[in-house]
Amino acid sequence: MKTKLAFGIGSGAESICLYAIAQFAIFYYYQVRGLDPGLAALAASASLVLDGFADPIAGSLSDRTKSKWGRRHLYMFFAPIPIALSFIAVFNPPAGLGEWGLFTWFLVSIAALRIAMTFYHTPHLALGGELSSDYTERSKVMSYNSFFAWAGGAATYWIALRLYFPKTDEYQNGLLNPEPYVPYSITMGVIAMVILYASAWFTRDRIPHMPKAPADMPRWNPLEFFGDIKKALSNINYVWLIIGYFFVSLMVGLRNGLHIYTNTSYWELSTHDLSYFVIGSFFGFLTAFVVSARLHGKYDKKKTMIVSAIVYAVAPAVPLVLGMMGILTPTTPGILPILIASTIFSWGAVSVMTISMMSALADIADENELKFGVRQEGVLYATRSLFAKIDAAIGTALAGVVLGLIAFPPKAEPGTVPDDVLYNLVLWDGLIAMIPGVLAVVFYAKYNITRSTYEATKAALAERRRQEPIAPTVTGVLAVEDVGSTLDTPGGLKPSPGQA
Repeated sequence: MKTKLAFGIGSGAESICLYAIAQFAIFYYYQVRGLDPGLAALAASASLVLDGFADPIAGSLSDRTKSKWGRRHLYMFFAPIPIALSFIAVFNPPAGLGEWGLFTWFLVSIAALRIAMTFYHTPHLALGGELSSDYTERSKVMSYNSFFAWAGGAATYWIALRLYFPKTDEYQNGLLNPEPYVPYSITMGVIAMVILYASAWFTRDRIPHMPKAPADMPRWNPLEFFGDIKKALSNINYVWLIIGYFFVSLMVGLRNGLHIYTNTSYWELSTHDLSYFVIGSFFGFLTAFVVSARLHGKYDKKKTMIVSAIVYAVAPAVPLVLGMMGILTPTTPGILPILIASTIFSWGAVSVMTISMMSALADIADENELKFGVRQEGVLYATRSLFAKIDAAIGTALAGVVLGLIAFPPKAEPGTVPDDVLYNLVLWDGLIAMIPGVLAVVFYAKYNITRSTYEATKAALAERRRQEPIAPTVTGVLAVEDVGSTLDTPGGLKPSPGQA
């Protein structure tokens, strides 16, 4: 429990930074600082692409790292200070910058933040994939990761809207107020840094028990790096998984870019109202935390991913479609509770889907170990992030293009946006954004690791380890059946001759 909690809180800090960027950065540069929305979206998207290519490099490096801090913790102790400094820089551009100066500052600072976060986030996720070799216990580990990711994002959202950007006489939409961005960014940057260090510190006792890079594994170099990527992509189950996630990320990127405009201009909600959406997301993520491992035990991860992807594609669109039909309006009695209730399904589904995928990646690592004799959690989780970020960049850029295409006015207060603009906004955020989610289901349906194939892989690995006995080095953490039964060797994890 202590290990799962310590691992989970790290994702909370990651969420603090990345959720604040996703929700507020483009809004700040466009609506507050007056940067062209296309340029703001381009900077955010370009930073995602640059960061995306850093992901597999970070994963391959951490897989091959040999240090007293193990493969993962060296990076987890290094990254938090650069993360905090670059996060603060994003929301504090120097005064007097012109449009291209603002664009350059936004691009450089957000790219620095994302790359610094990658060198924490990728080893951190790989660590989670290594904490257990049990089919459902892995899902429990990733449930903690998902729940604390929600907690970090929810805290960021609530603190921003309730404490720093409340409605005032001058600013009905408090996010248009430029003054609070400085103290907000400093506060959240420092909080994120402290939590990131806490996660690294309180999981450091697992370092001696984690798989280590084989003694004869070559140091990182470009040739070895591309070899690592080739091994990962040679697994067809991994390919189907990341293509499906590619389309999910496109849907998420588009919706993240448009939701704040839909909520403030179409539903005419204040920042105070928006803070209550934390209630819906809490119950959604709590439900996922409780049921994900049970669903995987009863229905398998593949079916769970398919159903949750369908729900996440459809649920956010339902209130907007009802709005287009005139059934729901900003003046509908109880409109805020109705919208909050819909978010329970949305956030619950996306959380179950994320937990399922993160747990499935650890199963894929077993397949690759059986085939290649090395564990590749770092590369597997990182390559997934590469495709997700490139796709999220496309989604974010598309959101900026949509805002320009529908001629959404800058610094628009609720009630002042033309009806035809609002209709087009809802059309994109509601119906068109569903399409990538439906495509994701097609590829998730091709994923073919089940509990039975996992058990066969696990048995084959155990047989290989029995045939290659060496001096014992205990590894493994969370599955009771694994504790004290595996050890680190150049050929992978093998049982100690002295253990039953």
